[in-house]
Amino acid sequence: MKNLSHLTRHLACAVALLAGLSLLSFSQPASAQAGGTANAQYRLASGDVIRITVFQNPDLTLEARVSETGVISFPLLGSVAIGNLTLLQAEKKIADGLRDGNFVKQPQVSILVTQVRGHQVSVLGQVGRPGRFPLELADTKLTDILATAGGIAAGGSDTVVLVGRRNGQPYRVEIDLPSIFGPGRRGEDVVLQNGDVIWVERAPVVYMYGEIARPGALRLERGMSLVQALAGAGGITQRGTARGLKVHRRDANGNVQIIDVQMNDSLRADDVVYVRESVF
Repeated sequence: MKNLSHLTRHLACAVALLAGLSLLSFSQPASAQAGGTANAQYRLASGDVIRITVFQNPDLTLEARVSETGVISFPLLGSVAIGNLTLLQAEKKIADGLRDGNFVKQPQVSILVTQVRGHQVSVLGQVGRPGRFPLELADTKLTDILATAGGIAAGGSDTVVLVGRRNGQPYRVEIDLPSIFGPGRRGEDVVLQNGDVIWVERAPVVYMYGEIARPGALRLERGMSLVQALAGAGGITQRGTARGLKVHRRDANGNVQIIDVQMNDSLRADDVVYVRESVF
């Protein structure tokens, strides 16, 4: 009997512990429970679709779309302005309304964003998956969205153009992606805002023709010299000669100039390299 009494007390403690854990899990805010947009600092915007639940009050469960004026219609409360509020602020506003109106004594409100429509950016140009993407986190950065868009495509440039608005003024910046990953440069990874547009241009190229193993367009890498371009194009054929190499280059006025170049000279975007046939 004594052992049975000890066993009963242990079981009672275990049940109490499990009950306490269960109560703790239900008392957490939506930002800790949501399986979708779970950043408590996310600010609700027009077009967002949300699901609101009130613990132990299933009749108050609601799925709604935030209107163009930032308002939703909630049972018992009527119109509630939640536009531009964080999830935690919106949860508190609805909970306060239910408590102050004596509808629910101790309301525990959870909000889950099921569709992010209000905060979006566009990614265009040379990326894996161009399109519009939601800003699900308050501090989403340029590299985050580029990764979501499939990264820079093989023919894409290292320089990205970002346009939008900041403080009510037009905003445009060219960002050198590789430099972001240099020592102490992560701060240059721009935090995106609603309505931003990211443009990834085609990578610069040079054109190789004449007695070249693989004539045609060749991606111009940073600091690429003439000899590196020749190597990238498969080299000069047996019929060609490295003497008297010419580069056709446009000046600032669009006029084409023919330039004598040395093997270690750097090339520029849209240069045309001509390799002559040997006379011997």
